[in-house]
Amino acid sequence: MKLFITGISTDVGKTIASAIITEALEADYWKPIQAGDLETSDTHKIQAYISNKKTVLHPNSYALHTPSSPHLAAALDGIAIDRHQIKEPETNNHLVIEGAGGVFVPLNHTDCVIDLIQPDYKVIVVSRHYLGSINHTLLTVEALNNRNITIAGIIFSGNENKPSEEIILKKTNLKCIGRIDQEPYFDQNIILEYADSFRETLLNL
Repeated sequence: MKLFITGISTDVGKTIASAIITEALEADYWKPIQAGDLETSDTHKIQAYISNKKTVLHPNSYALHTPSSPHLAAALDGIAIDRHQIKEPETNNHLVIEGAGGVFVPLNHTDCVIDLIQPDYKVIVVSRHYLGSINHTLLTVEALNNRNITIAGIIFSGNENKPSEEIILKKTNLKCIGRIDQEPYFDQNIILEYADSFRETLLNL
């Protein structure tokens, strides 16, 4: 199973969700494009959060120096991102692929993050409650549906907001895979607790 983790915006909890899913499935992890924070990248964070011994962390296809939209970070590095040079790692294990920001974050003048999603991927949308987040969630789901991309479900991140969650699930008719509370901190033990609670649902996707 190949799961592509996307968010409705930046800083909505994609990496925490990716860590929980990776731990739950003892999956491999791959972040195709990392923009900025190369010493404390999302791959480094996943490595710190998980405790299983099976996961393989695959290298970024592009590791860019500036924390910004990939198209700009690449330009500042004097390169251009070529989507066709982004090669999925070979593995016989489950694979968790973490996107960058939302689905229409630009990679270059023609491609966006959504163009990285392959036909055999199942997408998990991470939604976090803020003013406008219902709209952003519905737009993300609509964009994925318009391209006939399989959506496995939604993970809600942060403080619970039942009215927002209920209307999102009703309008999208998607499964709620789980919710990640606004924890004071995350470490291996907390990630493992969430992984244990998410595992059965993930295995049945």
